[in-house]
Amino acid sequence: MCLLTLFTNAQTVNEPSKRPEEWSRNYAPFRIAGNLYYVGTYDLASYLITTPRGNILINTGLASSGPQIRSNIEALGFKFSDTRILLTTQAHYDHLGAMAEVQKATGAKMMLDEKDLEVATDGGSSDYELGGKGSTFKPVKVDRLLKNGDTISLGGMNLVMLHHPGHTKGSCSYLFDVKDENKTYRVLIANIPTIITDRKFSEITAYPGMAADYAYTLDVMKQLHFDLWVASHASQFDLHKKHKPGDAYNPEVFADRAGFDESLREINAAFLKKQAE
Repeated sequence: MCLLTLFTNAQTVNEPSKRPEEWSRNYAPFRIAGNLYYVGTYDLASYLITTPRGNILINTGLASSGPQIRSNIEALGFKFSDTRILLTTQAHYDHLGAMAEVQKATGAKMMLDEKDLEVATDGGSSDYELGGKGSTFKPVKVDRLLKNGDTISLGGMNLVMLHHPGHTKGSCSYLFDVKDENKTYRVLIANIPTIITDRKFSEITAYPGMAADYAYTLDVMKQLHFDLWVASHASQFDLHKKHKPGDAYNPEVFADRAGFDESLREINAAFLKKQAE
C-alpha cells in the first residue's frame, strides 16, 4: 500500500495515499434536518449538530479534511470554536484523520465507543486491517468512554450511542431527535457494517470476535426505528442522488427506509458468503 507520510507536531503519521478522490473533494455544506448539518467532503461524511450551549461534530475525514470542515461550518454561519463535543462512527483514518487537530484547536471533548479506545489512542497502529505500518492518523485524546446505550447530552440535545461493531471493534451509530419549524424527526447516523478485509474471519487473529460482532450488528440494525437516516460515507446513503448543492431544504429525502434495508441485505449477503469460506 502506498503511504503518504505526514509530520504533525513531530509525530510521523503514515496515512494511506491510495484512496478515492471523492474522499477529499469539496462539497457544499447544507442543512439536513432541524439543527443537523452536513459539513463533510464529497464522500466522507461529517455532521454538525448545533445547540445553544455549543456544537457537536461527528467525524473529521482525512488529516487534510480539517480546513474543509472548518470552512464548511463557518459557511453555514456557525463558529468553529463553538465545537464542544467530538464523536466518531469508527476509529479509521478516513473518519478520525483530523480529529486530534480539531480537538487541539477547539478544546472540545472527545467521546468514543470504549471498544475503539486502543486504536484511537495509538493512531490506528493496532488496527486489525490497517495497522502494522505505524499510525495512520494522529492519536486522539479520549475524554469519555461510551458503552452501548449511553447518552451524549449538550444544550437540550440527547444522542444515544449504539454499539455496532464489526467494521471496527467500536464502530457505532447515533440515534437522536431534531426539530425544525414544522416537525420532529428521529434521526439515525448509521455506521453501515461494511466488510473491508479479504481474509477469512478465522485468519484475523487481532479481532477474534469479528464474525460474532457482524452477526450481532446486522441483527440489531434491522430492528431500529427512525424517520431519517444518513451514514459514515455519503455513498452509503446515496447523498448525491438525494441532494444537490443549492437544493431547497427538504428533510424528507433522507427518509428512505427501503434504501437502509437494502444496504443491510447486501452487507448480510457479503457476510454470509465470507462465513461460508
